[in-house]
Amino acid sequence: MELRLKTKVAVITGGEQGIGKQTALLFAQEGADLALLGLMSDGLELVRKEIETLSRKCLVYRVNVANEDQVNEAIEASLKNLGGIDVLINNASVLGATAPVAELNPQSWTEEIGVNLTGPFLCCKAVLPGMIKQRSGKIINITSVAGQRAYPLRSSYAVSKAGLIALTRTLAAEVGSYNIRVNAIAPGPVSGNRMKRVIEERARSTGQSIAEVEASYLHALALGRMVEEGDVARMALFLASKEGDNITGQVFNICSGYKLE
Repeated sequence: MELRLKTKVAVITGGEQGIGKQTALLFAQEGADLALLGLMSDGLELVRKEIETLSRKCLVYRVNVANEDQVNEAIEASLKNLGGIDVLINNASVLGATAPVAELNPQSWTEEIGVNLTGPFLCCKAVLPGMIKQRSGKIINITSVAGQRAYPLRSSYAVSKAGLIALTRTLAAEVGSYNIRVNAIAPGPVSGNRMKRVIEERARSTGQSIAEVEASYLHALALGRMVEEGDVARMALFLASKEGDNITGQVFNICSGYKLE
């Protein structure tokens, strides 16, 4: 069976762990060459070695996606060494603070908006000239169901993810005539260390036990279980492959039926 991403080049931010790592490995298995942007050099190198065992190219760059110069340098280097970029996945994000708005540190707010929203904007801006020139491209933004509901104690995270949905839809309308498709994936609670930290912080802030907080998340899931990182990676593969060629401006909730009211 033909590889679904044969000859394609994908850039993935936050590629050193979690959803980013799983997506990078899946894309490599399907024939893509990769450029991974992230802050954890050791993690990036480990993923690079795994990808190279699959006989695919993989470049890694230590980048804060909220820094325009760092983003531009990494994208320019990727274009020089890998050729045109076919897919951009904006996955990098920070969890930020768990606190009511009245007590939220403005610095925390600024950091979350910077990485979670300004970062994807800067990455899109960096890859778009090349995609417009080649009249083809896929941009996939990893947002969250948190951007579609009230999410007490997590305002800055929710706002950053809601903004990313708005960016997705607006950009899709702007660049569709160039055959550039822009979509978003909105995971619900994803099993792993990241969600464990969210639960621990909410327990600390509310005075509940960790078990009580975890139970409250599970209760909100129609399937009664959290999403796996691989679930999100497979949705990204669908959108990046030929099957997603006529999909743009959409948000796909991979969330085990998370209640959004």
